[in-house]
Amino acid sequence: MATGFFWDEACFWHGGGHYAFTHPVGGWVQPLVAGGLPEAPETKRRLKNLIDRSGLSKELRMSGADPVTWSDMRQVHPEHFLQEFKRLSDSGGGEIGDQAPFGPGGFEICAQSAGLVKGALFSVLTGQTANAYALSRPPGHHALPDHPNGFCILANVAIAAECAMAEGLAGRVAIIDWDVHHGNGTEAIFYDRPDVLTISLHQDRNYPEDTGAYTDRGAGPGEGFNINIPLPPGTGHHGYLYAFEQIVRPALDDFRPDVIIVACGFDAAIVDPLSRMMCTAETYRQMTRSLMEATEEHCEGRLVMAHEGGYSEFYVPFCGHAVLEEMSGSTITVPDPLGETYDARQPGPRHDAMVEAEINDIAAHVLPQG
Repeated sequence: MATGFFWDEACFWHGGGHYAFTHPVGGWVQPLVAGGLPEAPETKRRLKNLIDRSGLSKELRMSGADPVTWSDMRQVHPEHFLQEFKRLSDSGGGEIGDQAPFGPGGFEICAQSAGLVKGALFSVLTGQTANAYALSRPPGHHALPDHPNGFCILANVAIAAECAMAEGLAGRVAIIDWDVHHGNGTEAIFYDRPDVLTISLHQDRNYPEDTGAYTDRGAGPGEGFNINIPLPPGTGHHGYLYAFEQIVRPALDDFRPDVIIVACGFDAAIVDPLSRMMCTAETYRQMTRSLMEATEEHCEGRLVMAHEGGYSEFYVPFCGHAVLEEMSGSTITVPDPLGETYDARQPGPRHDAMVEAEINDIAAHVLPQG
């Protein structure tokens, strides 16, 4: 079976409103020449362009998907929120959260974005594809049930997971979030649930500044099923792989999921404007390889990537291509044009040792002992 790739032109048409970087225009904030939020269509469009140009898309199962239904959205979001979102969307757009504006038709575009993730997940769970990638936009991992924030309006991954579990296609879902920002929305939705393991690797106190502590472990029956791995700025390639080795893989081995979904942000990359984490395309390739090994051990290779953040138009496509090369096992490769330069800029042994010590401390608090 081939790797699925789910995309839709409508997702490139989502609008960010009158923002300059992450701040509304006005007062002392002058509009940018390009305008809008960093969460712009070109990072995603250029990933699609690159897999077409390299020929990789010919080896993937390219597909669209139906938008999620109102009933699907109600699995996560309350009626009053959906009604207000639809009203504003039909009235020309607006904003009902923090840093999550939308234009006319935003409701339908968000439903399409979530639909791509649901389509990718269902294709894997029903055996239509070996694994799958959803080029979803806008992203979703910050979206709380009734409060959009951080460019996210609907909780794409959570909606897809809830739909799959409701239909009996999965009983235990692991969600790995390697977006550089804490997956506060996904965490909140599943915080008291023992059937969903949520793991977020993120730059400590980047966004949101007040969530993502490793002491936040879940509540009630969900205690122990939420794992935060707040990493120091400048963590780099070695630190991310060490966190996978010391925390992510052991947690997955203990949980034994039916499927792994990745909130696949590329904003921990070395040139991203919203982070300082030093990852490279090779980092994402090797994290993907680690998760593929985990899915082979626990859930017959069932792995789904849902595109989240990543704001370098130049570099996101190379990170995404590396992930898709690994997922598909293709012999088509696109070398990282700045791979050697970025490798040379990685932190040195003293910094790596400091990061390892922090990760070991987190592991001691979040993993079962003995």
